[in-house]
Amino acid sequence: MRGLWGGLRGHLIVIGVLVGCAAGTAPAGAQPFPSRPITLVVPFAAGGPTDTLARILSERIAAELHTTVVVENVAGASGSIAGARVARATPDGTTITIGHWGTHVLNGAIFKLPYDVIADFEPVATIATGTQLIVGRKSLEANSLKEMIAWLKANPGKATAGTAGAGTGAHVAGVFFKAKTGTDFQFVPYRGAGPAMIDLVAGQIDIMFDQASNSLPQYKNGAIKAFAVTSPTRLASAPDIPTVDEAGLPGLYISYWHGIWAPKNTPKDIVTRLNAAIAAVLADPSVKQRFGELGQEIPPPDQQSPAALAAFQKAETEKWWPIVKAADIKPE
Repeated sequence: MRGLWGGLRGHLIVIGVLVGCAAGTAPAGAQPFPSRPITLVVPFAAGGPTDTLARILSERIAAELHTTVVVENVAGASGSIAGARVARATPDGTTITIGHWGTHVLNGAIFKLPYDVIADFEPVATIATGTQLIVGRKSLEANSLKEMIAWLKANPGKATAGTAGAGTGAHVAGVFFKAKTGTDFQFVPYRGAGPAMIDLVAGQIDIMFDQASNSLPQYKNGAIKAFAVTSPTRLASAPDIPTVDEAGLPGLYISYWHGIWAPKNTPKDIVTRLNAAIAAVLADPSVKQRFGELGQEIPPPDQQSPAALAAFQKAETEKWWPIVKAADIKPE
């Protein structure tokens, strides 16, 4: 499948179960949802952390809804190209998007967008919360966070940090890391964390502030170094990686949560149907296990609802927008 579609810019992958004969026997004129395939838009390149979660979910959502789910990667401008695409889509539930702290909170504080990150979307479900890892190339001349900071200070302005674009979580985390440690390094923007990780593994860049779901597989394979987890507790799936507190940089906590949104004015019954399908998928033990291996924690059922996602997104916006604006973080 990768060979067939790899050359296409959109990186489309069709996953799903075709509508069964039961749907075909619906009364004439009836249009039960979903009557057409669903497109799940990923705002970053294929192979990255958000894309990985989307592909784990898509096949199972397709089975729950007895339809086909098309995963489409629409990368660029820190996810805002995808955001505009979905905001303008027909609000019938057949175009939805996966997004996170960066796309649905930070982008609104950094970019002049042709849409509103809150007002132009219908929250569908919160799907996972994960942390970031501070990681480096395998050949980096440091084996701990303190040694990494010392190396950065000894080489001001020379080190490179990969990001998924200006204003993304990796970029914002790097800005705060600089401020907290008094270090200086160059940001290298990519079309997603997946391509950035490829270059980190190849030794083309030095460090990343990366989602655990993207970094853990490479760390466990011995392809990169991991210096700390940006949370107050260690990851169950990687208990050997110290927290930022333990590593000597207390309080640098960054949580990377993901959700699913539909275009504004998508009918409530369709949002409810989508949410129920996603909730059923998240309750699957195999999905829980896979998410856990990627350092992702599935929220309890009462925190998976559209209302819960809306409230959480609002709270995160109120928390982070003043911080981002005070730091004068701008598009590169």
